[in-house]
Amino acid sequence: MLRTIEQKIESLFEGAFGRAFRRNVQPVELARKLAKEMDDYKMVSVSQVYAPNEYVVYLSPGDRAQFESYEPALIKELEQYLTEHSRREGYVLLSKPDVSFETDEDLEVGLFGIANRMIQRESPEAEPEAAPEPGATRVYRATPADTEAASAEELGLEPEPEPQPVASVTIGGKAHDLRKASVVIGRSKECDIRVSDPNVSRRHAEIRQEGSNYWVVDLGSTNGISVNGRNLKRSKLDDGDRITLGSTEVVFGRS
Repeated sequence: MLRTIEQKIESLFEGAFGRAFRRNVQPVELARKLAKEMDDYKMVSVSQVYAPNEYVVYLSPGDRAQFESYEPALIKELEQYLTEHSRREGYVLLSKPDVSFETDEDLEVGLFGIANRMIQRESPEAEPEAAPEPGATRVYRATPADTEAASAEELGLEPEPEPQPVASVTIGGKAHDLRKASVVIGRSKECDIRVSDPNVSRRHAEIRQEGSNYWVVDLGSTNGISVNGRNLKRSKLDDGDRITLGSTEVVFGRS
């Protein structure tokens, strides 16, 4: 319940206030959100708490350009920060943290996405094993530091009304309203939309809402995803786009 409240307040600040005070992404924000990804996607085992060890940061062309002169040094610093954070929290990592940057033309200045996964890097002699399921890609908006510490009550804001579904996906003739900002599709019973297709992974893809836009993101599936016949890792969606997961076709629609 506390995490839900935190996410609603965070969404409020990163939405209305982010648009009012748009600025470039700052390194300290990357560090803070990477640590949040590590916390949110930790896995409790029998005697250990495991956390993701691989992170991909998606940046707009403008934000990526500002780091060009010192990107390797910044990446090393972020990796050291995650190492210290995992040690402080008592997390077990399958290898030292690995951070990489990617440019995403669909992102605006001040927006950045993070995808994570937990992966065991095997030696050449070892038998290969399936990598654990990755976390979903989440998009963040750069916001002024002084507004992130304030509460909605302190700012005199009313709670945001429950959002009404404005998009849906149709699978096998059945429509599913997208009532959450993040919807996972796959074979697992824990997915938001379950698909009975042996060619679909347990957690195959995520449909993510950011503002008025929707993206489909591959969650490290075995057979990947395609949008309108093009094999992609992530793609912005338009009304009528056809997404293929394994042998299953998913039609995205906007109301």
